[in-house]
Amino acid sequence: MKIYLVDLEAVDTRYTAQWKTHVPQLLRDAGYTVEVISGPEDIPSATTPGAFLNFGGTNIYKAKQVETIGRLFCDGKVTSGDHFIFTDAWHPGIINLKYMSSLLNIPVTIHALWHAGSYDPQDFLGRLIGAAPWVRCAEKSFYQAVDHNYFATNFHIEMFVRNLLNDGLNENPWLDEDIADSINGANQKITRTGWPMEYMASTLAPYKNMAKRDLILFPHRIAPEKQVEIFRDLADQLPQYEFVVCQDRQLTKTEYHTLLGQAKIVFSANLQETLGISCYEGTLVDAIPMVPNRLSYSEMYCEGFKYPSEWTENYESYLRHKEELCHHIIVTMTHYEKRIPQVRKQAQELTKKFFNADALLSLLANS
Repeated sequence: MKIYLVDLEAVDTRYTAQWKTHVPQLLRDAGYTVEVISGPEDIPSATTPGAFLNFGGTNIYKAKQVETIGRLFCDGKVTSGDHFIFTDAWHPGIINLKYMSSLLNIPVTIHALWHAGSYDPQDFLGRLIGAAPWVRCAEKSFYQAVDHNYFATNFHIEMFVRNLLNDGLNENPWLDEDIADSINGANQKITRTGWPMEYMASTLAPYKNMAKRDLILFPHRIAPEKQVEIFRDLADQLPQYEFVVCQDRQLTKTEYHTLLGQAKIVFSANLQETLGISCYEGTLVDAIPMVPNRLSYSEMYCEGFKYPSEWTENYESYLRHKEELCHHIIVTMTHYEKRIPQVRKQAQELTKKFFNADALLSLLANS
């Protein structure tokens, strides 16, 4: 069989740049013949403010990919039994592919990785478009057209099943059973797999033994769901420490990794997180992750790295719990050296469970 990899446009400051080379090589190392389907390189490079990509540029990119897939069918290069892997499930080309495969009677297997969607009320689609029928029906159609839908965490699976597939309703007596089946693998249409980020440990290895300073990083996008205003207020409350919002600076990847290597804490007050790559990056270079006990963080992190969710549920809640959070930061900084063995153990657990594509590769091998 042949694998057609429908990739994401590369953003140098995001992991999509590494995925350009890593994911195809990962599949080739597993013994597969891989053809990468990319879009044009001359799309707008700047992401839409606060977003993961450029809302206009991504459609130019995906439209070219759809054209390429259509020509592959027209030229007779796609054959029965081939596999298509979409590294982003929010791709209209999934419907185009299903259309061609079905009408031309060339059955292929479709795989797709879900990052976010309108079913997440804190995502751009959820906040700006919400439950509009066109977006919810589109996402359901993507899901139905895809043979194997991949999610990085059980939290994401539960939100997807509850908010999208069940339309946010709880009247379905089988809902919890459906979610459980999806999480434990009984539902073969949904698979929890780590994201293909096996390269991260070696990429960050040169930054692991850097001299630390009393630096606390906010490594997330500046977007409402990340609550950067809480971090900025903490900086005012704790002037003895250095607080840096990474997106306030135009950092290269190397500059960002250097800050990670020098930091003692990576901080999150996020209201949306289906995986959370930056906090994992921090653990790889001995930065203590400080995350709320909610979202994907609840299943990913040991108790010692999670603070009570209510401390940062919103800005008003933060103001009520500001003193507790400041004290927590001071204690963490004071005992930083003692926490390093726990941080390294946490990094190992995250790598094993959430930042490798073993489950995806296993499913491919048995397809």
